[in-house]
Amino acid sequence: MRILVVEDNEGIAKGLQVNLQQRGYAVDCCSCVADAWHALELEHFDAVLLDLGLPDGDGSEILRRLRAQRRSLAARSLPDPALPVLILTARDQVSERVAGLNLGADDYLSKPFDMDELEARLRALLRRAGGQASPVIHYRGLEIDPAARSVRQNGQPVEMSPREFSVLWVLLQARGRVLSRSQIEEHLYDWGSAVESNAVEVHIHHLRKKLGSSCIVTMRGVGYFLAPEDAA
Repeated sequence: MRILVVEDNEGIAKGLQVNLQQRGYAVDCCSCVADAWHALELEHFDAVLLDLGLPDGDGSEILRRLRAQRRSLAARSLPDPALPVLILTARDQVSERVAGLNLGADDYLSKPFDMDELEARLRALLRRAGGQASPVIHYRGLEIDPAARSVRQNGQPVEMSPREFSVLWVLLQARGRVLSRSQIEEHLYDWGSAVESNAVEVHIHHLRKKLGSSCIVTMRGVGYFLAPEDAA
């Protein structure tokens, strides 16, 4: 999962980036409204952590513009208006929290905050955005726990690298749709990551060896998708 952190305090932004990367997320940071909106127009993100007090305006402007989008499926240059947004700010008055939520924020967390609580709230946002009520996903004999980043198959643990887990998670979130290699990469890598040309193919090869060759289906020239639950 790829997260955009919009925070002008360099120490807080770096701390969030490092901590979330250690927990398996790809993280990009912006320090102002203009850069954040530019990033949202050009890149795919799964969620936004949004500070309100930014040097060139209020973070609420990003939220307002995002929710006002009328996105066409063909208009890749426009950000998704339903993108989950978690406000992180020192403004802790009830009226300010209510205002942020009324603008379309999905959740609100006051500074200072605990990283475990932040990640739990972030997982909940991502889970709801993917239409998943339960914290554990069940698929073809698999139990996938995003909190523990663990996978069990028929009750037995399956060892996998953080990147392999991320690929599986992205495909699970997109069940019913085919994802191209570049779309999968958009979820996995931030701006500072070096991406080898065959990285996605290698991860999928490893997942097939661990979970069964029929688990992930290749549509030649298009991309990858998870086999239906009832597929042989």
